[in-house]
Amino acid sequence: MSDRVYSVLFLCTGNTARSVLAETILNKDGAGRFRAFSAGSQPKGTVNPVALRILERFDYPTAGLRSKNWTEFAKPGAPKMDFIFTVCDNAAGEACPIWPGQPVSAHWGIEDPAAVEGTEIEKETAFIEALRHLKNRIGAFASLPLESIDKMTLGSKLREIGRMSGATNPHDRAS
Repeated sequence: MSDRVYSVLFLCTGNTARSVLAETILNKDGAGRFRAFSAGSQPKGTVNPVALRILERFDYPTAGLRSKNWTEFAKPGAPKMDFIFTVCDNAAGEACPIWPGQPVSAHWGIEDPAAVEGTEIEKETAFIEALRHLKNRIGAFASLPLESIDKMTLGSKLREIGRMSGATNPHDRAS
């Protein structure tokens, strides 16, 4: 097994919920093998309080989480990304910065739990559902033999993971 640590960037538009959930899940569940980050094309500047509450409830650390612009990761001196995943359909359709090192990317669209209106229970349920879908995808990603798989096959596997249960585009779902 390789000692290499892979850098992963999760992108969304506002960087308040899905991308932050994914960053936190991979940093904890993939500790030692992955270093995850999140960012948005139009960050709102704060992390959704329900996201923080749900992460804490499921024993994920929340210290230091912040909403940030994706240009932070395209600047000289930024960590070189190995993988970039968009987790919202808006970010997937936007013109992204040029990422140094040509990272492998895929779209893993998840419904926006922050868009759910209703009671606190309904909002928390939406965040738990998003966390579950992201955790499943991240687990599938982390189990891939990254050291021994060619880039084309890897890209195909990552797109397949993006079509797992919870995909936002029904045409992208695996059969």
